Amino acid sequence: MGTKTIGLDDEAYERLSAEKREGESFSDVVKRVTEAVRTDWRRGFGKYEDADGERFERAARESRERRGAGLADRQSEVLDALTGDGDAGDPSHEDDA
Repeated sequence: MGTKTIGLDDEAYERLSAEKREGESFSDVVKRVTEAVRTDWRRGFGKYEDADGERFERAARESRERRGAGLADRQSEVLDALTGDGDAGDPSHEDDA
């Protein structure tokens, strides 16, 4: 395996040096640190295969539609109750007189 020479400014060198464990070379440190970044689950977050993405999008859309319809129904019930339109035919709201 070949080697390459790279230049680091003082801050980058200090950061890399701070990550260095006993017995590790700088090459070992770079491999360890970049492996952690490469396998970080957040780097791929939000990416789906086409079929998975489409299925997720459809489920989210259907959920929003159901939630929206439920909200509209609840709003209508509240408005009816506030305006008195919802009292007609409801025995719990009749006067005892």
